[in-house]
Formats: sequence, C-alpha cells, structure tokens
Amino acid sequence: MRKHSGQSQNLFLLIAALVALLVGITFYTHFTQPSESSTIQPSKVTDYAGQYGTEYIQWYPQPRQLVEFELVTSAQKTMTNQALENQWTLAFVGYTFCPDICPTTLAALNRAYADIAAIDTEFPVKVWFLSVDPKRDTPERLADYVQFFNPAFIAATGEHKQLYPLVRSMGMMYAMAGDTSQPNYLVDHSGSIVLINPNGEVVGRFKPKGVPGQIAISDTEQILADLPKIVGS
Repeated sequence: MRKHSGQSQNLFLLIAALVALLVGITFYTHFTQPSESSTIQPSKVTDYAGQYGTEYIQWYPQPRQLVEFELVTSAQKTMTNQALENQWTLAFVGYTFCPDICPTTLAALNRAYADIAAIDTEFPVKVWFLSVDPKRDTPERLADYVQFFNPAFIAATGEHKQLYPLVRSMGMMYAMAGDTSQPNYLVDHSGSIVLINPNGEVVGRFKPKGVPGQIAISDTEQILADLPKIVGS
C-alpha cells in the first residue's frame, strides 16, 4: 500500500508541475511585449509594404502605443507623449558617452536631415534622441551634444523608471553594461531608428545594416527611400 501511495503522490506532483509550466508559458506569452529581436508577422509586413510600396522599413504588426512618460528635454522643459503628436518622429535610443554607434548615427541623420525636412508631408518629420544614461546626460550636456550635430534635433532623458518601459514599448532595449560608479561605463542599447506616427504610435523601425569592418547603423539612404512613401501627403 505504501508503494502504491508513493507512486500516486509522484504522479500527482508530476501533473501539478506540468500544469504550472503551461500556466507560466501562457502568462509569459500574454503579458510580455516583443523585444527588438522578436519576429514580426510576415503577413502583416507584406500588407504594409504593399500598401506603402516600402522596401526597407520593418513594420510592426500594428501601430504600438507608447507608455505614458514624462521626460526632461535639453532645453530643461517637460516632455510627454503629447510632444510626439502632429508630427512624424525618427527616434533613436542612446547616450552621449557612446563611443561609436550614437555619434555615427546622429551624424548620418544630420547629413540626411535637409532631404528629410524637404519631404512634402502634412506633418513635419522630427529627429528625437532619447538618452538612456540619465546619470551622466544632464540637460546641459544633451544640449551641447545635439547642438554639435543639429540644433533642430530633439533630445530628452528621464529616470530609469520612465525610460525602461518607454524604450520597451518602442520595441527596443537597453542595459547598463558596467559598474555605473565608475566614470567610463558603457550602455548596451538597440541601434535601430524607430518611426513614430502623428498619433504618437510606433509603426516600424529601420534596423542597422551589418557591413563587415563598419559600425552597424541604420542606413539613411534606406530611410530616405521609404520615408516619402509613408509620410508623403
């Protein structure tokens, strides 16, 4: 009887563990959002690409609403979701102490900005640099940094409790890569440029090109090829 009872108990524990595993998988799938490496539904991508005739932008399955946020800009003004309305926004996540991807991307956007600004569109196209290194990137430093590239660029940052959910809702990510008590720590971050529509929703991203021997950044020629098809009036 004891042997039979032990087998029944083991069977019960096995079934309970399997049920817990299935519940956990269901919870994770339902409540987590896709990261930058997530797969986008091919059928939806085909629909958007066919509608707009785009070749390079990676469309999200549907426009994604950003979480509510409150940041501070390089002009030391409050920035909320409303600041992204009634304009198209090319958003890039990074930090001013970045040694390679950030300055290279912003320099490329600056070279393309005259053509971007000249697109015939009902809503203007803006460039937004979102710093995820608030400890070092003060509004004053942000102001000097974007002024070097283009004074028309928007720059903002905020506390990590604002930044983490905001960046994730963009379909992007970042992580502190070193000891932030040291002066020269690095920050790992996504290299894509995301496109936000005039409703303040993320619709897609331009992913970096991997070219051997070159820094992997989003290709502004690809942006200039697709952007007029999307935002053109």
